[in-house]
Amino acid sequence: MSISTPMRLLSREWVRLGAAPADKQQAIAEAAQLLIASGCVEPAYAASMARREAVANTFLGHGVAIPHGLGEDRHLVRRNGIAILQVPAGVDWNPGQRAHLVVAIAAQSDAHIAILRRLTRLIQDEATLARLATTDDADALVAALDDEPAATESHAAVGDLAEVLVWTVSYPAGLHARPAARWVEAARAHASRVQVRHGDEVADAKNLVALLQLGAQAGAPLHISAEGRDAAAALARFRAVIDSLTAQEKADAALAAQRAALPKAAGWTPPDAPVCINGIAASPGLAIGVVHRLAADEAPIADHPVALTEGGTRLHEALCATRQQLEALADDTARRLGAADAAIFKAHGELLNDTDLITLTCQLMVEGHGVAWSWNTAVERLAAKLSALGNAVLAGRAADLRDVGRRVLANIDPALVRDALGSLPEACILLAADLSPSDTATLDTARVIGLATAHGGPTSHTAILARTLGLPALVGAGAALLDVAEGTPAIVDGSSGRLYLDPSPAALDSARASIAEQAATRVREAEGRSQPAVTTDGHAIDIGANINLPEQAATALEQGAEGVGLMRTEFLFLERARTPSEDEQFDIYVAMADAIGGRPLIVRALDIGGDKQVAHLDLPHEENPFLGVRGARLLLRRADLLEPQLRALYRAAKAGAALKIMFPMITSVPEIVSLRAICERIRIELAAPFVPLGIMIEVPAAAIEADVLARHADFFSIGTNDLTQYTLAIDRQNPELAAEADSLHPAVLRLIRMTVDGAARHGRWVGVCGGLAGDPFGAALLAGLGVQELSMTPREIAGVKSRLRGSRFDALKALAERALACETAAEVRALDGAAS
Repeated sequence: MSISTPMRLLSREWVRLGAAPADKQQAIAEAAQLLIASGCVEPAYAASMARREAVANTFLGHGVAIPHGLGEDRHLVRRNGIAILQVPAGVDWNPGQRAHLVVAIAAQSDAHIAILRRLTRLIQDEATLARLATTDDADALVAALDDEPAATESHAAVGDLAEVLVWTVSYPAGLHARPAARWVEAARAHASRVQVRHGDEVADAKNLVALLQLGAQAGAPLHISAEGRDAAAALARFRAVIDSLTAQEKADAALAAQRAALPKAAGWTPPDAPVCINGIAASPGLAIGVVHRLAADEAPIADHPVALTEGGTRLHEALCATRQQLEALADDTARRLGAADAAIFKAHGELLNDTDLITLTCQLMVEGHGVAWSWNTAVERLAAKLSALGNAVLAGRAADLRDVGRRVLANIDPALVRDALGSLPEACILLAADLSPSDTATLDTARVIGLATAHGGPTSHTAILARTLGLPALVGAGAALLDVAEGTPAIVDGSSGRLYLDPSPAALDSARASIAEQAATRVREAEGRSQPAVTTDGHAIDIGANINLPEQAATALEQGAEGVGLMRTEFLFLERARTPSEDEQFDIYVAMADAIGGRPLIVRALDIGGDKQVAHLDLPHEENPFLGVRGARLLLRRADLLEPQLRALYRAAKAGAALKIMFPMITSVPEIVSLRAICERIRIELAAPFVPLGIMIEVPAAAIEADVLARHADFFSIGTNDLTQYTLAIDRQNPELAAEADSLHPAVLRLIRMTVDGAARHGRWVGVCGGLAGDPFGAALLAGLGVQELSMTPREIAGVKSRLRGSRFDALKALAERALACETAAEVRALDGAAS
């Protein structure tokens, strides 16, 4: 490898000491003048630097800001260089951010990456930063920021391992968090060491943050190498995984490009010229409301040292609790919003495994600092490194890291993190410096009708979630956004990226007319999903929704649900650090029944085990939890979990809730007989009414013995996800095999037919609450197989109802017979379109 001499980017003539700008704008202007005077940029570059600040926060951290121009204005850069404005007294950059060193950057390509890396290292040396902020020696600043380690020294530390391959990044968005998390999983599957090299930067492939810090963009050549006993196999497996992600990454990028183009084609135009704050369009739509400013959680984390053993225990417990919360959030997001959005939180969970983050936290604790302070400091340092890479996607990942860090802090000590979203006014447009993805995913959309943030970009996870939620949103509106007074009337236009303040009556009338027109369109679309799923020849299929909490019921009903076909009660346990009491569960079940207005409600008893583990339940470790003590097996062994839940459910029934109880993971007659006996005892004790008791059909044994089980159960609900994985012996979470875990496999369909036939012998009805029910073609097949009720994620209801209403039942039955005769899932899928 040839080593080139680093270009000199800074000299003492481009350093101004003892500056005292009045505000950030003046500081940027003065720093820009230094670049202009040095001959690095055209005079127009100063305006580009100001515009850049309006769309992105250039505060790097620890008193350092790095203003620079927009990428589209690189033609204004004559040559690469940097200039330094030293402000001993500091200048406010953003709320809570005060800059003492303003490092202005001019770069024609990626030449500024070197200085950003040096700044990243420097901000970890607070003593040196403090000295540089007040020094009267310009050469000291030049030495600190312009000196590069000797190339030979850098090269000596860089080398590939024994087995090597060169791979060019084929992901349009580069190596970002979601594919990087899959890389980590692939690397950890082998004992061999796997590393990834980008130029002179090397990352451990088992370390997510290290991979992200490579800053590998599309087209970048990466040297991937391995050493160890299974190095060749590890490298081959790793290559297969990273190649397998390319198609999805390209599809996601194409979809993102389509979405990004939509706001430019739409957008409301006010009839006059109201005061306007411009941002970046992030999620289309128009909304009228009042501004609610979300106060930044800037409270400092006090340093309260504790004994290392105690600190280590508290950190471990907080990490475990956070991991459980993220798993629950990912699962909930997948069911409500889709798998792509859920992947955001799966990648968040991987951040908790980052060795650099944990190591740095422990180092700080060893130095005598408190656990919360150490964790927060480690998160901020690593987030600052990601922000310093000068990449918008990776800057978004820094926000993700801070989001995860905040969750862990809350689990270390709930008093450290204020719940700013706990009480929101109705019909509010939420303004914030930034909003975390987890906060966005859990917003109460009945109260929040629009979003606007000072920072962030349209590719951020927050923007992605806002689009899924259907909330008009703009991002990158700059610091001026945070000066808007609380309660100000406003119109947010997420299509054009504008927030209009104090609109006139004419503007309000115009916006209302536009909103009404959009609403009329939605009503026309909703007419279909609000109608029952009745085939053209009069056969009806009941349609329910899979939801977790009462607040999700309104959305489900709006999407056309005729009731709740699956209430997953495990989320009452997963989303908190302790087991909910009987009274707490009773309140939630009654609230759910009230929220759906007396419509059918099927409540699944606690379904823990397998892919859903709860730390505070102290469950024993199992080598294969999918084949262990889960579902009904656990309930029958843990009366402390089963009986309070049953008492709460029967109390809710006594209070008027029209509910049914369903038990998960039933494999034998003795299990359902035992559970029925416990239910009957509790029902008698409480003088509660009769409640239908059903079971989940999730394993082949239950499907094969359906005719026997039907003597003891009032109804069946088939969980096609688990039934598929147990029938095909495929872990549906295994990324290599996931595509083969197809619920349309003829073996799965035959088990469903056996279940329907077995239930019919005793007059029992059969529903499906697994993923196949939400697929329009799958729903058509299920109806043809004799399934009478389908329950799915709310957003899937319209498509399923449309498919069923456009079909004849006799055609669906014929379709099912043809599917049962197929040899492969591919053959079954080829039948799509045959039902009419």
